[in-house]
Amino acid sequence: MQLRWAHIVIYVRDTKKMVDFYTDVLGFEVTDRGPIGPEGREREIVFLSQVDTDHHQVAFINARKGEEPPNSVDHIAFRTADINDVREMISKLSGRKDVSGISPITHGNAWSVYFRDPENNGVEVFTDTPWHVAQPQGQAWDPALDDEALIKATKAQFGAEPEFGPIEAFYERRAAELKNR
Repeated sequence: MQLRWAHIVIYVRDTKKMVDFYTDVLGFEVTDRGPIGPEGREREIVFLSQVDTDHHQVAFINARKGEEPPNSVDHIAFRTADINDVREMISKLSGRKDVSGISPITHGNAWSVYFRDPENNGVEVFTDTPWHVAQPQGQAWDPALDDEALIKATKAQFGAEPEFGPIEAFYERRAAELKNR
């Protein structure tokens, strides 16, 4: 059995604020919404997606009260097509007062931006690098670098790691390992 990430449901305090952020900044669309549970109209679930193959990738339920810490999810992660998408997200987040902790981090195998959404939930937006690097790893990267300089800097940061190599070779090894199970 192979499991792939499908969606996350997050308990929220302010559904409107969260829907506005996830649609305006992250580019999701509301695909459905309605009352949930025995409480009837008191609780609502809102479904959001960016792709035509998934009814929802994220859903919110207005069930959080007070100022307790966010739920037990550390962060949710969204893969993008390329580094320019990550840079665009950093630009969208910059100067916003409803997000915090904006941190461009590279793991050697990904260029990411981590941040906290309006209700302090952790979010990562990333694109893959051309390499596999044993994890955990994490170093800051400069979004102002052009692609060539970023590739060179990342290779310099992680190139000496024992498992550093082309991502395709890692995936080929994984495919062979899974096939032999």
